[in-house]
Amino acid sequence: MVDITTGTGDFVAAGVVSHNCFARNTHTYLDLDAGADFDSQIVVKVNVARVLERELARPSWRREHVAMGTNTDPYQRAEGRYRLMPGVIGALARSGTPFSVLTKGTVLGRDLPQLAAANADVRVGTGVSIALLDRELQSHLEPGTPSPRARLDLVRRITDAGLPCGVMVAPVLPWLTDSTEALDALLGEIAAAGASRATVLALHLRPGTREWFLAWLGRTHPALLPRYERLYRGGAYATPDYRRALARRVSPLLARHGLDRPEANPRAPGWTRQRVAPVRPPDPDAGQLSLL
Repeated sequence: MVDITTGTGDFVAAGVVSHNCFARNTHTYLDLDAGADFDSQIVVKVNVARVLERELARPSWRREHVAMGTNTDPYQRAEGRYRLMPGVIGALARSGTPFSVLTKGTVLGRDLPQLAAANADVRVGTGVSIALLDRELQSHLEPGTPSPRARLDLVRRITDAGLPCGVMVAPVLPWLTDSTEALDALLGEIAAAGASRATVLALHLRPGTREWFLAWLGRTHPALLPRYERLYRGGAYATPDYRRALARRVSPLLARHGLDRPEANPRAPGWTRQRVAPVRPPDPDAGQLSLL
């Protein structure tokens, strides 16, 4: 994965306060730390749409799928102020580039008419991250982010707009949110909201995230700390035995709720039409991102 706006191999993390966010360590690329700075310092690329339009106009661009939200959520609260995504969506749609957005931010609802219109010309995918239903636990894990109920409502709004919507059930926290009962209840709510499918993934702890999450766990659930240290003794991912056991329990739940459907066919009607509008000549001043 390459960030076409910076040429680096990762995207710059953008400051959502979340003890389990795997993007924490990317803040160190800017000589910020993965803890307090990640919680309080945000980098905003204010001319991202112009830079993106320039890159999309290159003859070498093959209109490959662009996935947004895989490391930095494009619909954090700051997007409500800076309104950068409408320009990004427009640039991608005009160039004939298919794209998808994964978010936990309800600000996406603002752009639903534009996303639905873009879906007439290019393949547009949407996904919402909903890890759990327990509001109290969620507020400690993801302070400052929309509640699970608000995200379920976003799923309904997306599907009502005629867009397919998947849900990322991640991270599943061992011994905190991984019971069959908790997962069954969550998947039932996701299906009722109209999601087309769900993907369930166990917590992974990369450097930067690992230290902060385990510190939080030690303060709030100290009895679980030794179990986590054993479970993640091999690195960022839970042991293969745990992941296989989780997949075995989740599979029938996904089938029961109709959330195990395959990805939508990119050749399906409505995604084969790509009316590519002429791209304006690149702005010579748009080659470098402006940071705020």
